[in-house]
Amino acid sequence: MKKIIIHRLLTALTTLVLANSAVATDVLRLSGYGPVSRSMGGTAVAHYTGPAGMMVNPATLSLAPEGYTFSGGLDIITADISNQSKVDGSRAVTSDHSSNRGPYYAPEFGIIFQQDKLTMGVGAYALGGLGTEYGTDSFLSDDVNGDPTGLDNSSRLLVMNIPFAVSYQFSDNFSVGGSVDAMWAGMNLNLLLTTAQIGGLAAGGNVSGSLVGPLLGMSPTAAHISFTKNNFIDSGASAWGVGARVGAIWQPQESTTVGFSYNFPSELGDLSGYADLTAVIAGPNPVISGEITVKDFQMPGVLTIGVSHNITPDWLLAVDLSRVYWADVLKDIKTSFSSAAGNLDLNFPQNYKDQSVFGIGTSYKVNKLTLRAGYRYATSGIDGDFMFSTLPVNPTRHISAGFGYQLSEDSNIDFSYTYAVTEKTHNDQVLNTPEPMVNSHSQDNVSITYSVNF
Repeated sequence: MKKIIIHRLLTALTTLVLANSAVATDVLRLSGYGPVSRSMGGTAVAHYTGPAGMMVNPATLSLAPEGYTFSGGLDIITADISNQSKVDGSRAVTSDHSSNRGPYYAPEFGIIFQQDKLTMGVGAYALGGLGTEYGTDSFLSDDVNGDPTGLDNSSRLLVMNIPFAVSYQFSDNFSVGGSVDAMWAGMNLNLLLTTAQIGGLAAGGNVSGSLVGPLLGMSPTAAHISFTKNNFIDSGASAWGVGARVGAIWQPQESTTVGFSYNFPSELGDLSGYADLTAVIAGPNPVISGEITVKDFQMPGVLTIGVSHNITPDWLLAVDLSRVYWADVLKDIKTSFSSAAGNLDLNFPQNYKDQSVFGIGTSYKVNKLTLRAGYRYATSGIDGDFMFSTLPVNPTRHISAGFGYQLSEDSNIDFSYTYAVTEKTHNDQVLNTPEPMVNSHSQDNVSITYSVNF
């Protein structure tokens, strides 16, 4: 394992220098954890960002004040996503059609305890996710003949982490930390596939099962799969699993900190739940109910190195470089539908690519107020021709700002606002979309926490 991490460190350094242009930022992962990190371009590996630091580099917990530190808050995310057909210019725009999707709320909570050289902590944070809601009357809900089906296209993915972290300060300038995480992932999906899309998937060997023959015998113009729960967090298909990360910080001088962390790939179980499969035919649409499994859906390993430097006692500058190993975990989205009538296996090609991510942030303290700003950029996670309209991962650039205010000697509030700059992605392959189209995606994120030391 040590050789793998060293090899990846060298690979990341080389690739970050030679990185190409991008079409996604952090893909399914959030661009930072907690408002301190988020407002500073997602940087967190080499400076103290509060208890949320256990989500990136647990060793930074050694920089916390003695005693207990509690932090609790909320992430609020809204997205502006639209798809425009290259055939006739029709548009499908995501919006809020139910309590299931948008705005998206993700809670964050952490408590740490430091005594002497040992720091321990536990928390609950959203690791990542996405969501769309296109309703039932856009061109995404039309069958192969362009006729409306009235069937929904929507999605929601939420991945939560519950880290149990520990950090130990071996000397005045060197600390090592690690965490073991309980993880939960939940997915909702309503997806219409035209027979042209199904044919393209079948040609690549991505459709199989005993239901294929009976469905084709109905001469459908489309098929619709639905597994969703219309509530705050619970999802149509979900699973528990584990994750882990290790990290270290080193201070070559009092004003400078160098950080390193490696987040191991997740070990989630297969997401499972109940689903409906609908065949769109000339007449009443038959619906088959059964069980759905999303196989081997995992979050990737992440290697991060960074440095922070106090230009003055009140002015901090931080830079992080990350390599995110998506290619190891998301070659295909593999689904299996099983019912009393038979089974249907669908594999959706994704061919995700490893990402390089650059984050830079700064903070400046003026009395009780700390002002923060940052920028984040990443290379491509997926080629446009493999993109789903219901799983958009487009934004490449995040611009962020925020502040912290000391309410009392022992408590403070932190706030951040992040804007994901509008990005357009072209999908010209009729496989994961019903027709060639252009996807446009921007995003707004607000994060706020209250922290107290005692």
